[in-house]
Amino acid sequence: PMEASCAYVLMVTAVYWVSEAVPLGAAALVPAFLYPLFGVLKSSEVAAEYCKDTTLLLMGVICLAASIEKWNLHKRIALRMVMIAGAKPGMLVLGFMCCTVFLSMWLSNTSTTAMVMPIAEAVLQQLISTGVADAQEDYDNIESPEEDSGSVTSPCRAQPASQHANTLSNMVKLKFSRDHMICKCLSLSITYAATIGGLITITGTSTNLIFAEHFNSRYPDAKVINFGTWFIFSLPISIIMLILTWVWLHFLFLGCNFKETCSLSKKRKTRREELSERRIQKEYSKLGPISYPEIVTGIFFILMTLLWFTREPGFVPGWTSLFEKKGYRTDATISVLLGFLLFLIPARKPWPSKDSNPDPLAPMITWKDFQSLMPWEIVILVGGGYALAAGCKVSGLSVWIGRQLEPMNGLPPWAVTLLACLLVSTVTEFASNPATLTVFLPILSTLSETLQINPLHTLIPCTMCVSFGVMLPVGNPPNAIVFSYGHVQISDMVKAGFGVNLIGVMVVMLAIMTWGVPLFQLTEFPDWAIVRNVTDSL
Repeated sequence: PMEASCAYVLMVTAVYWVSEAVPLGAAALVPAFLYPLFGVLKSSEVAAEYCKDTTLLLMGVICLAASIEKWNLHKRIALRMVMIAGAKPGMLVLGFMCCTVFLSMWLSNTSTTAMVMPIAEAVLQQLISTGVADAQEDYDNIESPEEDSGSVTSPCRAQPASQHANTLSNMVKLKFSRDHMICKCLSLSITYAATIGGLITITGTSTNLIFAEHFNSRYPDAKVINFGTWFIFSLPISIIMLILTWVWLHFLFLGCNFKETCSLSKKRKTRREELSERRIQKEYSKLGPISYPEIVTGIFFILMTLLWFTREPGFVPGWTSLFEKKGYRTDATISVLLGFLLFLIPARKPWPSKDSNPDPLAPMITWKDFQSLMPWEIVILVGGGYALAAGCKVSGLSVWIGRQLEPMNGLPPWAVTLLACLLVSTVTEFASNPATLTVFLPILSTLSETLQINPLHTLIPCTMCVSFGVMLPVGNPPNAIVFSYGHVQISDMVKAGFGVNLIGVMVVMLAIMTWGVPLFQLTEFPDWAIVRNVTDSL
């Protein structure tokens, strides 16, 4: 039967995804040849699933990301935020986290981590290099008495040389162990902050895009998920997670003395903190004054966000109400339009200036810049997910799965959501986040319809929890990048990641039970979900 053929294709693809025997993008092509072979879907129908609205949305965002990276705007933002935070370890970590969260909202988690880590590494190297000199200075301060009657007592004369060397080496060890902890704390904070930032916007991470496309294609009548509603729901989650993650990492690596590591007063700065700040200032001054292309990129950045927000805010009519035909313009329309303009606008001031570019017609970005950042593997992976979902729907496999899940009828909605969240966040530690979500979304949608729960009640928390693959280097590309710098052992990552995972699941559950309810009307089973059920069972 069709259901069995479809289930076979689903299992083969899932095994390839989980084992990573072939690249994820290649495994996502399995439905493209197995569905037509087994007579589940025509080849042209499968092909149509591989390029959707979200592909265009991603293309536009990548154009903007290419411009941000090409003109070093990300570096300016990162260094400026760290300069504001100062060089006290606790504040330095918080500064880097805030800046990573902000960048990760717009750029992919992986590229954000790849951008911020070299800046953090430069600061860490500065901390370590001043560590030894600092230990020597502290030692001299302890050992040398005050200068009196013109004679200076040398620390070496006051005690045997071997003892002097021992004391000094102990102090250097002490400094280094503390520096080592700061290195671990800062490195891990960047990968976690990139993950947290990715939750905030619908384009922040590939899993959010997979969810949005699955939801909009499965429930076309539901006009509840757009840039604005997602942002309003997830911003408080990210802020709470950011603060709790920072406290958790501080407690784990820097201890509980928040007063010492977070003080903003200028008097209590040590020599090494002043040197670190000087290093950051030097890096910032290397960038020079803000350039014309940076200003243009910044304007596009703000413009894209404003147009996304005001398209269909929900509480007031958006700018789409100015057009006669409704439902034609999506977030992708804006992002592709602005992305296209970046290829058109010259990267040179329109008025004559002294520092004129030798190539006056060079655009803001070239196709090569775009190509180097465009994640085609993710696009095909997302397409593979839609192809699988379409096959499940046409073959009737989703209805069959729904019937098997009927025994869960007695559970309250929050318990179903919690079980789903825990399951998803466990699986995602070992499998890739997009692959995990692609497998779970159709199952959870069917489960919600069977149990008469608003599908958003389970789908949104699971989409968020699938990002929390934070305990192992394989769980997430940002983890792998940070791990490659060599400051962090696997044991540190597991210990810190377990706490972050728990914080994430708890905060997401809190959100869906409180402000998520009025935002998405989660108390009733909506009409748009019932309509689908009827057509499915016919």
